[in-house]
Amino acid sequence: MEPLAALKKYFGYDAFRDHQQQIIETVLGGHDAFVLMPTGSGKSICYQIPAIVEKGVGIVISPLIALMEDQVRGLQANGVRAAFVNSTLSSGEAARIQQGASRGTVDLLYVAPERLLTRDFQHFLSQIDIALFAIDEAHCVSQWGHDFRPEYLRINEVTRRFAHVPRLALTATADEITRRDILQRLALEHAKVFISSFDRPNIRYRLQPKQRDRYQLRHFIESEHPRDPGIVYVRTRKRAEAIAAFLDDSGIPALAYHAGLPADQRMGHQRRFQRNEIRIIVATIAFGMGIDKPDVRFVAHLDLPSSMEAYYQETGRAGRDGKPADAWMLYSLADGIALRRLFEQSQGTEEFKRVLRKKLESLLAFCETVACRRQVLLAYFGERYPDPCGNCDNCLDPPATRDGTIEAQKALSCVYRTGQRFGAGHLINVLMGKATDSVRRWKHDRIKTFGVGKDLSKAAWDSVYRQLLFRGYLREIPDGHGGFGLSPEGMAFLKNRETIRFRCDPVGREQSRETGARQTPQAPNATLADADLLEALKRYRTKVAGENGVPPYVIFHDRTLIEMAAVKPKTMAQLGGIHGIGEAKLRRYGKDIIAIISESQARLA
Repeated sequence: MEPLAALKKYFGYDAFRDHQQQIIETVLGGHDAFVLMPTGSGKSICYQIPAIVEKGVGIVISPLIALMEDQVRGLQANGVRAAFVNSTLSSGEAARIQQGASRGTVDLLYVAPERLLTRDFQHFLSQIDIALFAIDEAHCVSQWGHDFRPEYLRINEVTRRFAHVPRLALTATADEITRRDILQRLALEHAKVFISSFDRPNIRYRLQPKQRDRYQLRHFIESEHPRDPGIVYVRTRKRAEAIAAFLDDSGIPALAYHAGLPADQRMGHQRRFQRNEIRIIVATIAFGMGIDKPDVRFVAHLDLPSSMEAYYQETGRAGRDGKPADAWMLYSLADGIALRRLFEQSQGTEEFKRVLRKKLESLLAFCETVACRRQVLLAYFGERYPDPCGNCDNCLDPPATRDGTIEAQKALSCVYRTGQRFGAGHLINVLMGKATDSVRRWKHDRIKTFGVGKDLSKAAWDSVYRQLLFRGYLREIPDGHGGFGLSPEGMAFLKNRETIRFRCDPVGREQSRETGARQTPQAPNATLADADLLEALKRYRTKVAGENGVPPYVIFHDRTLIEMAAVKPKTMAQLGGIHGIGEAKLRRYGKDIIAIISESQARLA
């Protein structure tokens, strides 16, 4: 079968997307490839199609059980002969699947890196025809990546024994240093490299200083996404539990997801989210890679992610269906200090820490920029975006700025005169002339900067110190107490009497999203769909999904249902032309769908 015919037969798509065909041809030609594509752009097609059309089994190395199970369910629903081998299976079940693969009844076999490294599985590989190795989430191999996994370092020990088998390494996010690391560690220096645009035009990027985070989050959800599914990212397990409980008590159905939960409970929470039984998952970074839910309408960060790569990866969970979605984040001075401290205390060489610091500086600068967020984000990954995007907070509602030169001089001078060892709380008390016990004990009520900042509030000085830290004028003293010292840039600022402008932090509730119109296309247009018919089709999808024990989107994506309700196909042939309807789904559900459409039309007549 030709690749395009397989795409239509199994996935219901009429054409390949950007780079997909070239990647597939590279693999079918027996060559290695490195694929960098944003979330939702169709990376999996790049190895699924070659495995389907080529002789042998495509071995897909995937880092999370939930991820492989989700993909296999979707493939099986499309009529693809796919299976997985992981720790959820008994030894007998795993053996039966491997026997089936040996007999040629499996085209795609998903396996965790830990299983790949076992002697038994490597013996199994030596007994079968292998069509390709696909190394998914390849950034996990890099120490510079945001989700490093030691097991990935040994993947090459296995794949190099099959020198004739083409390999694909695939990831959604990697800056230049991470890309080089991936290619080196997987011995893919001679692979053909495919890098797609990082732009996700349907995502609106919005950032805001943290004030009362849980209430800011509740207001954001209630005012802008009252019925939509979303993911909230936080830094710790305890915080995930607390925020989920707060939302649930506020009438917003939410559950926590983190590595500290029992495996069955964690998976149960994920399944309830996938099946739309709850709307919100509050998660640590443990959540994300294992889910392929296309209708997530927002991703909210209540704490800073660890890097721009992590931010891009996590926000990429929103709007995989191509419809408008929000990437909404709160940030604070405390977040920046906490991340700096975490990096300084990490185990690693000074070079390792230097790279981490540089990544953090890029993230902090992204928070405080007054430029187009999309331009800054894409520039980090080496991509130029020519004009302001019109779909981020800085474009839709340009932030006000003010001359902060005098405030910065006072703030930095206070750091210097108190000995470059105290944190923001103590410094602000000195500036505001508050003679606390600590201030008097250190005799800081007698220094020149005591009381010179009485004209500003605590919140205003907090903003000044946050922006000075995020812009690199301050450094954290590595004593574990969060004290500030002057960086070379900060010292130069004081000596040279330079000027500086600060962002004006918003006061009170966040402005409505109505400040600007979406500029992202929606195809097909939901307004053309028959609303009653669309609801009937959704009820049918929910019923079938329940009977098969899978999330609704595995049966049909929303885009497919909307197109059905707009086009109203009357025959199986017409239904087969709808986006996302392959032969297997047409055979299984076609007659039912035609009947639902006919009944809807008869009622209108």
